[in-house]
Amino acid sequence: MSGTDEAATLVAGALARRGPKDRGRFLRELLAHTAAGLVVIEGEAEASEAVYRLADAVVARACRG
Repeated sequence: MSGTDEAATLVAGALARRGPKDRGRFLRELLAHTAAGLVVIEGEAEASEAVYRLADAVVARACRG
């Protein structure tokens, strides 16, 4: 199993243990903690770029829908 598959399995398991109403909050907190971890590991500029790209993808999806 690749690192990506392991991460996906871990997140899927965590989501499965939560009720539907708690899953969105869990994912928002996961994104926030991931961004904070990127700051520590890769620096503020790289973390900011990753968060910006994520936000851009959300906006692009909203514009298409």
